[in-house]
Amino acid sequence: MIPMTTPRCNRRAALRLGVAGVAVALLPGQALALNDSQAKALIQRAVNDVNAAIASGRTGPALYAMFERIFSKYADVNVIARSALGVAARRASAAQMAAFTRAYQGYLSRKYGKRFREFIGAQFKVQGARPIKSFYEVKTTAILKGQAPFEVLWQVSDRSGHDKFFNLIVEGVNMLASERTEVGAMLDRRRGNIDALIQDLKTAG
Repeated sequence: MIPMTTPRCNRRAALRLGVAGVAVALLPGQALALNDSQAKALIQRAVNDVNAAIASGRTGPALYAMFERIFSKYADVNVIARSALGVAARRASAAQMAAFTRAYQGYLSRKYGKRFREFIGAQFKVQGARPIKSFYEVKTTAILKGQAPFEVLWQVSDRSGHDKFFNLIVEGVNMLASERTEVGAMLDRRRGNIDALIQDLKTAG
């Protein structure tokens, strides 16, 4: 994970819902059913829901539950979780992968939900979208009081059968890459034991 030593870094990290290797490789010959308007609309809805959660006044578990619902609704959780687990996903059983995905979703919601209160009063503006191979990249600008605006790129695909985002890039910092590094380190500390990682993720964050 990228070290966070300043308030601005904390704000950037909060945007990596993470809410969590490399950009997912979609089938090279897959036709794009998704278009730029749909990609932008998805991110606008996600941003609206995040802003509503921030402004709700809720804290602690109630706020984290709101973020988990938002993450589940707009993010391709299966793709993000598999990327975060990295090469270990190849040896995980179907049951382990399902359990990891559930635990990881909750972990990300708690981890970043704790920081989202810093975004009260922030504005997120959707600037546009462009196709990149088999997905769309939606550019947004985050504007916070007393801070210089910064760019957030959302990578969106309909590969799962629904329009979902599967990665965030905050000023060049790739969410999937950061989360894969962190989860890999967590797994190493548990000597590669996926079940132990799953149990710990249930309370971490």
